[in-house]
Amino acid sequence: MKALCLLLFLSSTSLLIAQSPGTRNIFIITIDGVRWQEIFTGADTGLIHDPRFVSDTSLLQDVYGGDSPERRREKLLPFFWQVIARKGQLSGNRLYQNKVNVSNFYKISYPGYNEIFTGYADPRPVLNSPKPNNNINVLEYLNTQEEYRGRVAAFCSWDILPYVLNETRNSLPINGGYESVEEADSASVVINQVQKNVQVRNHCRYDALTFVAAKEYIQREHPRVLVLGLGETDEFAHQKKYDLYLQQLTAIDKMISDIWYLVQTDPFYRNNTSFIITTDHGRGRKPTAWYAHNLFVKGSGETWQAMIGAGIPAAGELRENGQIFQKQLAATIAALAGKRFISNHAAAEALVLSGQPLAVVSAGIDTGTDMARK
Repeated sequence: MKALCLLLFLSSTSLLIAQSPGTRNIFIITIDGVRWQEIFTGADTGLIHDPRFVSDTSLLQDVYGGDSPERRREKLLPFFWQVIARKGQLSGNRLYQNKVNVSNFYKISYPGYNEIFTGYADPRPVLNSPKPNNNINVLEYLNTQEEYRGRVAAFCSWDILPYVLNETRNSLPINGGYESVEEADSASVVINQVQKNVQVRNHCRYDALTFVAAKEYIQREHPRVLVLGLGETDEFAHQKKYDLYLQQLTAIDKMISDIWYLVQTDPFYRNNTSFIITTDHGRGRKPTAWYAHNLFVKGSGETWQAMIGAGIPAAGELRENGQIFQKQLAATIAALAGKRFISNHAAAEALVLSGQPLAVVSAGIDTGTDMARK
């Protein structure tokens, strides 16, 4: 009877990604602090007309407005909705009760990235500060495996992400913030010179510089696992600049498109690479709080995921009632590499990798702390 109940539960939630234990290459792309609302419904029709958050409301309406969510989201994110929606899948549209949530209590960046890469919603309070992470992450785990040793790297706009990934402990090639690119080739020399000439620097490097550095590394070194951590969306949101937040999101969509094209035209990567695209936290649901996020702001734990490539079926926009969690990604990354993530802490199990609609099955996966009922 219990087995029958479990089977009925599995058939009711429809999480769909494909079993592919031999996927060779995995790219993980994070876009800091992007709400699910923009991913699935495009520019917010109220916010684009709000002069508190937009410099030119009429112009922004021309660029990102539209008479339907489908039209607006395609204008904002053409690669997401013209390519990923046809050849991959997107999770987290809460209008269909398809939910993705963080499990950590804090709903800020350090705990979010820790959860993504370690599979563990650490209860210890860690603010967004340069503190080396004690938790083993999936990148360093994969780097211990023969097929991936020396073929794992990360490029991050946020200068705290190298601490989350603890590059001091694992010695992975992780380039973060305005850190110089160590390579001596001409492209790296130019990138370093441009970075030195940036007059006003903060904790987040321009995403364009992070992207170019990563792209050059991909072409030169052909890593098998790569993290591209982009951050200016969160910066503009905190500045309450909704127009620049949208513009940067469109720019990042184009960056992802360019990397996808590069991968699919390179024999090393073609048809053998998976992309996982997600965010570290959500933001406020209300128009008056869209720019904020923390444990007190409702909506901060609501996120999304997009996947495309080898091992990912073309399921499109998932509209089934279901629930997955950010902390499942670490084990999922390992599973796409044909491995089972082993760490120094309890970690959530991977998403069930199947060609049929299934739910998540794991005694180690809890219900999170920011469910839709709150």
